[in-house]
Amino acid sequence: MKVNLMHGAGGAVFSDLLGKTLTKYKNNNAGGIGLESLDDGAVIPFGDKNIVFTTDSHVVRPLFFPGGDIGRISVCGTANDLSMMGGKPIALSCGMIIEEGFDIDILEKIVASMDEALLECGASLVTGDTKVLEKGAIDGIAINTAGIGIVEKPVRDNGLKPGDVIIVSGTIGDHGLCIMTTREGFDLGEQIRSDVAPVWELVKSAMDAGEIHAMKDPTRGGFSNAINEMAEKSGVQVRINEETLPIRNSVRSASELLGINPLDVANEGKVVMGVSADDAEAILKAIKKNKYGKDAAIIGRVTEGKSVIMETSIGGERFIEAPVGDPVPRVC
Repeated sequence: MKVNLMHGAGGAVFSDLLGKTLTKYKNNNAGGIGLESLDDGAVIPFGDKNIVFTTDSHVVRPLFFPGGDIGRISVCGTANDLSMMGGKPIALSCGMIIEEGFDIDILEKIVASMDEALLECGASLVTGDTKVLEKGAIDGIAINTAGIGIVEKPVRDNGLKPGDVIIVSGTIGDHGLCIMTTREGFDLGEQIRSDVAPVWELVKSAMDAGEIHAMKDPTRGGFSNAINEMAEKSGVQVRINEETLPIRNSVRSASELLGINPLDVANEGKVVMGVSADDAEAILKAIKKNKYGKDAAIIGRVTEGKSVIMETSIGGERFIEAPVGDPVPRVC
């Protein structure tokens, strides 16, 4: 058996590789705070607080796309993983692997974009490393960022409880469809833009407004993968109302044209939350005050049982299943 592109797509095939190969470490910080939890990051107790630690590698193609670029996504992707644990992003590292002959003017644009995103995140770049490989050994550039954050009470992705309400912080499918249409050369102007953005301030306002039981950002594998992970890890059923799912008309049209389910593609500036029903309206109101949360919506509820069910607009039901792999490779 060989590694293939599906193994890096964040769906069921990737989960199989994780379980059988990539998590076979004896020294994995077992005890509910490390690798074995397969959360967005690890939580490390430190005095009366907790350090959240995460890492991410970025190989998006094309390097620049409407709404963002590989520099912005490399900062926001890592900062958002910290935020999903309830952690305020503090410091990031940056490792770059660059192909010989890469245009330095393009590299400067990428670094400037990273700097702008760091300012918006409220975090700093504190260390890094650069390697250059011979031409043809890598496709342009790959960027790894690792980050640490601080949190008093971590939020997990496995904390959903029957009675909870599901909130999504904005429209679904923007980033994945943006990458695909740009890659395929469709000239759609500004109709489809990536949602890549830092979400810490949005998350903080939500935590201040009420009780959040679980959070996850729907990146690789999209909303379908994220909500299935949350439901399976929590041992509950999640019921989603199709009519309340926020999807832009342009994204819906492009997904139909390309034969791609917008629920299955990556988002890079969105949050899926399971919150106390008593606090749901207050949390939604707080999220909507943030510029990245104006399209937030309550989209479902948590019940006893298992699986994720879509209650359709015509009164039927169907399963929302995690994709086998991301239909849009090299998306982040």
